[in-house]
Amino acid sequence: MSDTTPNSVVDERIKAEPLLSRLMKRPELGAIAGVVLVAIFFVITADSAMFTTSGIINFLTPAAQLGILAIGAAMLMIGGEFDLSIGSMVAFAGLFFGVCVMVWGLPLIVAIPLTFLFSAFVGAINGVIVIRSGLPSFIVTLAFLFILRGLSLVGLKWASGGSTQLRGVRDATENDWLAPVFSGDAFPGLFAWLAERGLVETFKNGTPKVTGIPVEILWFILLALVATYILLRTPAGNWIFAAGGDSTAASNSGVPVNRVKISLFMVTACCAALVAIITVIDAGSTDARRGFQKEFEAIIAAVIGGCLLTGGYGSAIGAFFGSIIFGMVVIGLTYTDFDQDWFQVFLGGMLLIAVLFNNAIRKRVTGER
Repeated sequence: MSDTTPNSVVDERIKAEPLLSRLMKRPELGAIAGVVLVAIFFVITADSAMFTTSGIINFLTPAAQLGILAIGAAMLMIGGEFDLSIGSMVAFAGLFFGVCVMVWGLPLIVAIPLTFLFSAFVGAINGVIVIRSGLPSFIVTLAFLFILRGLSLVGLKWASGGSTQLRGVRDATENDWLAPVFSGDAFPGLFAWLAERGLVETFKNGTPKVTGIPVEILWFILLALVATYILLRTPAGNWIFAAGGDSTAASNSGVPVNRVKISLFMVTACCAALVAIITVIDAGSTDARRGFQKEFEAIIAAVIGGCLLTGGYGSAIGAFFGSIIFGMVVIGLTYTDFDQDWFQVFLGGMLLIAVLFNNAIRKRVTGER
């Protein structure tokens, strides 16, 4: 009997894919490239102070507040839905948190969990209406954008005796042991130590120009890491992608699509609550305009980060970098001679470019023409 072995056939399913091809399929590629290009632009055009320690903190702080919203919006968009009420939810959650502290006199250990629970409940209402009615989430959450903003105005007038602002939150929380977790700067001792050794910028009296890292930046990084882990390393992440890609096929495969989508609405609302708590404690007050138009900026940051408007594709890291682009442009323009109103032009341009880029990547991945 012959010992000849037939020629082996290479299975295309296990064929090695070039690194460049793998990178091109990553949803966050456009956002990372955008950060690099925007950074190069400001290195050339902006004052060098923008990229000092204090300058970096200046643009990362607004990026972090927007990014917390954008990561929640990105996860919901991957799941195939939108939430246009997220900005109004910041104001409404801020109102509820302010009432807990100022009217009911609750400590932060009680007020903060109550605010998250209340926000999750409102998010669940959004999700249930979308699921049960079959209406597009765009329409339902657009309605809640106005409802929550109006309730914030009415509630603030009730809580403050006629004003649209509730003051005194900082004084009420400054001695609470939990306040430093949600406001102020972290690691002040480290920056003082670095200043003593001349490793960071200091004033003439020797105190550091940057006293610490704003806590919202740490929350931003933590949330991005947790969301990325969930999306890429857990069954829940697989369910989110499946629910957004093809909800019918996912449901037939045993994925609890309705539960996943309602949970994502709750997560998005809790992201808004986190921003509300941080900003209210930092500012010492809450008002009805808090979070105004942030829903659009959050969705745009998510789209720049690689999320498709049709769902089923995107990443939390992409939204992370998309938010940093926003922060760099908003603050970076103040370090240049350009009119700051150019930001609006940038906003529309980046959205259009991101959608075109993401659409091209989607066609490359799916083979669609």
